[in-house]
Amino acid sequence: MSKSLRSNRHVVLLEQLVQLRKSKGLTQEQLAEKLGKPQSFVAKYEGGASRLDVVEFMEVVDENGSAPELLIEVLKH
Repeated sequence: MSKSLRSNRHVVLLEQLVQLRKSKGLTQEQLAEKLGKPQSFVAKYEGGASRLDVVEFMEVVDENGSAPELLIEVLKH
């Protein structure tokens, strides 16, 4: 198992999170505001500079109006 911040699955997850945010018509700043975080929080995980923990992942997906299992399913393939 790769421990790289840039594993294939991590890259796919980031792409899905960015696509989800954009499909909801949100900017990084708007999403960050909904999360109660600075815009840099969103920029760092979307850019791969940091990883989300499970709780943060759930909050990000929830604020984007989606279900975590939908994104996780994509990672299985």
